Amino acid sequence: MNDLAPLLTPEGRALLDEVRDTDPAQELAVATRLRREHPAELVSAALGQARLRQRAVAKFGAEDAGRMFFTPNGVEQSTRASVAAYRARRMAEAGITSVADLCCGIGGDAIALARAGIRVLAVDRDPQTAAAARANADALGLSGLIEVREADVTDVDTAGFDAVFVDPARRGGRGRIFDPEAYSPPLSWAVSAARRAPRGAALKVAPGIPHEAVPEDAEAEWISDGGDVKEAVLWFGTEPGAVRATLLPGPRTLLSRGLPDPDVRPPGRYLYEPDGAVIRAHLVAEVADQVDGGLLDATIAYVTADALHPTPYATAYEITDHLPFNVKKLKALLRERQVGILTVKKRGSAVEPEELRKKVKPQGPHAATVFLTRVAGAPAMLIGHPA
Repeated sequence: MNDLAPLLTPEGRALLDEVRDTDPAQELAVATRLRREHPAELVSAALGQARLRQRAVAKFGAEDAGRMFFTPNGVEQSTRASVAAYRARRMAEAGITSVADLCCGIGGDAIALARAGIRVLAVDRDPQTAAAARANADALGLSGLIEVREADVTDVDTAGFDAVFVDPARRGGRGRIFDPEAYSPPLSWAVSAARRAPRGAALKVAPGIPHEAVPEDAEAEWISDGGDVKEAVLWFGTEPGAVRATLLPGPRTLLSRGLPDPDVRPPGRYLYEPDGAVIRAHLVAEVADQVDGGLLDATIAYVTADALHPTPYATAYEITDHLPFNVKKLKALLRERQVGILTVKKRGSAVEPEELRKKVKPQGPHAATVFLTRVAGAPAMLIGHPA
């Protein structure tokens, strides 16, 4: 899809409606039929857009995705709607009424901000991406609140806006970029732009950002959705130095209290697997304190405790067996208990779950979870089930 313009015509929109639910396996037959009545380029663009909309449902929901316009990179890199909506609510609750959305992509964050009642200037330097953002603002009835500008974000004057939101490109020709200074634009530029904003700012960064790369005057927040870590956000104008993990849906937020690392202790009756956002935010100690637990190993984020203390920040498992790592013993135990549904989790083990599953060949009507990990430095297997 090189040009959105043909899809925005009456013919293009009608064609998009016609191919909306096309099964990928039927694309060739559908394309052959439609090319008898429509230009081949338009048919290809419509089918490509239908495919992108189907992929976008996971992030935007069926209703919005079915009306929006996407580029391949836009689908891949855009913020999940639930995360964007949460961030927009935080801004609205802080009294922010206007935001310069820099590196706006196809407009996912601008849409969430506008729906929160915030006026948005959405900027992207790529012509096709900016065109998609403009088409999406129009398609969702938000063009009155969203102005889309095709420009280099480093050339944009943001002085007339309460806040800035920056989502730098974190992918290059060789894949993901891990060095924040290799983002486009670099993190240092984004931080400077954030500090100039009168009411605050939010910078979206990779969840793997090193804690030492977080500026002292920023709040750092790691966000997960449905248990999957989605992003980290550096907030300016909120609580300098604060660290938090936020879990969606909810939201539920765990704040750092600066606790020391938990003690290592023998396995108890329960194992707690902290949410990924909690781990990325280095808040495992806060979870251990909540459940009156300790660590199985000083270097691994598994918490163990003697009693069940439900917490939204970790999944609890009741442990029935603790064994040194031994595939033959595990296979015998699973056969004895007729375990056919086996969930394999690992931390601190080189064994791949699929490799283990092939070796133990689980069979039977029962289910179990096995944790491949270390206990006080020694390879171990803990077997149990969700508490």
